[in-house]
Amino acid sequence: MIPEALIYLGVMLAVICLWMLLFKRPIHEGVVLSFVVLIIITGTWGQAGNFFVSAMKTPLLYSMVAFIAMSQILTKTKIVDNCVMIIISLLGRIPGGAGYASIIASAFMGALSGSGPGNVMATGTITIPAMKKTGFPPELAANVESTASYLGNMIPPSANIVAALGAYLAFAPESEVTAGRFWVVCWGLSLWFILSRMVTLFVFCLVYKIKPMEKADIPPLGKTLKEGRSGLLLPIIILLPFVLDSMLNATFIAGRLGETGAKYFSSSLLIFVAGIATIYGLLVGKDRSLRRPAVLVEVFSKGVKGLAPIVVTCIFGYAIGELFEYIEAGAQIKTVFEALGIGRVGLCLIVPLLTCFVTMVIPGSSVTVMFGTVFISLFASVGADPLLVAAMLPCMCGVMCGITPPFALGMYAGMSIAGSDFGKTLKNDLWWVAVQYVMEVIVLLGWLPVVGL
Repeated sequence: MIPEALIYLGVMLAVICLWMLLFKRPIHEGVVLSFVVLIIITGTWGQAGNFFVSAMKTPLLYSMVAFIAMSQILTKTKIVDNCVMIIISLLGRIPGGAGYASIIASAFMGALSGSGPGNVMATGTITIPAMKKTGFPPELAANVESTASYLGNMIPPSANIVAALGAYLAFAPESEVTAGRFWVVCWGLSLWFILSRMVTLFVFCLVYKIKPMEKADIPPLGKTLKEGRSGLLLPIIILLPFVLDSMLNATFIAGRLGETGAKYFSSSLLIFVAGIATIYGLLVGKDRSLRRPAVLVEVFSKGVKGLAPIVVTCIFGYAIGELFEYIEAGAQIKTVFEALGIGRVGLCLIVPLLTCFVTMVIPGSSVTVMFGTVFISLFASVGADPLLVAAMLPCMCGVMCGITPPFALGMYAGMSIAGSDFGKTLKNDLWWVAVQYVMEVIVLLGWLPVVGL
């Protein structure tokens, strides 16, 4: 007999898919509608208010909004553009240098912007022409940029990381894992995936006999450092507080603030750091007009149209998560997997495919919110480290969806800049997808050392 939880899950996916594909309506409306349908068929009308209130009380929701707002300001200041030029100055002289620069710059930019397609369009206008000029086939240039851009979804401070931390804390509410330690683990994981992109690119460079960039096209390092050195401090401003929190929370900070104080200090970093990075971006950015309150209000007002759907999706995603927790959906789904006798290897093979499919129609952060705790519980039941699984959620839910056909938005964005043929781009993209999937399985099996674990 099929558990009710799986039926409800199927109904939710069907409602969202029909709303998007049949009626051509946006995803956030589909999530709201699916919440209404779920409370009707589950008979939980009396708890609907509690689900919504619990979702609104989730502090991680406001952290996600803070980082999304931060990305809007940093995009306007053009700080990241200067960082991209510095990377090109450093790597442009090696064969395939433009591609390696694309991987590093796009992964970093993607972590800040939180938008895969948006990042492709922002950094791709610089990196894709540079790659094509040094012998990259258009389809390869498009995929190097798009697959690197979506790595940003698994690299802090991406909002997906905040959602994954929320899923882990829901699974282990008494855990002593701080936000700082969680971020360190996510960075450790991201290094392996960045390395896999570079190894894949190295092979393609050998196959296509890619050349270094022309000297005339490589900006002088001294000039790029002079123009962009202030931007190099941005990663330190964002990363350092979380590294220190990971190292000192259990000793130095707890010794002065107590365990409760240390816990809330760690949580406050998620909003505090976003604010400090935003202020720094405004101070060092060349466009001084952005410092005026009236201009800031205008920037945010223009961004509300893009921000509001994300907020609505997250709020109702959290509410659906509360509903599924109320009906003990996780326990039901866990029982099904246990009855099928699927061990850790089976879960490592199946779950990445499942999340890839689901995130084709639901944003990765929402999938993490709704089902992250269930996935963590499943892996924990077969002996996997729940912290590792939680840190992998942004990868499984936020990276693969943007590079996997037929809904590979990143690939389409790259194609539009590179002017590549769809068939050739699709075939080349499948190699990157295969590498991504194999890496996810290897990491989930625990075969690679990860900093912070």
